[in-house]
Amino acid sequence: QVQLQESGPGLVKPSQTLSLTCTVSGGSITTNGYYWGWIRQPPGKGLEYIGFAAYSGNTNYSPSLKSRTSISRDTSKNQFTLQLTSVTPEDTAVYYCVRGVDGGLYDYWGQGTQVTVSS
Repeated sequence: QVQLQESGPGLVKPSQTLSLTCTVSGGSITTNGYYWGWIRQPPGKGLEYIGFAAYSGNTNYSPSLKSRTSISRDTSKNQFTLQLTSVTPEDTAVYYCVRGVDGGLYDYWGQGTQVTVSS
């Protein structure tokens, strides 16, 4: 059974960098065919794709967030990390780490972590 767990600060000040880590258990992030990504849900809004790091190490980002987003991997710890720079209150959301499969489906989700951007 694959499990994903987000960790990181729940409060970030405007203009700072949001950094979240997802720890994966029950499966390797280098296993062929899987994509390890981030999705968020702002209050009162729908889910928003942020980006992913593939099993190969290739990355893909949402065009609207690409200039501020970086997703990296630590294969020795089976973790992947989201960094979102220059945050504003509009980046306040519940952030989920997910496992994606071909076809754009997400079959495993973390429980989600609330991140609030506020001074």
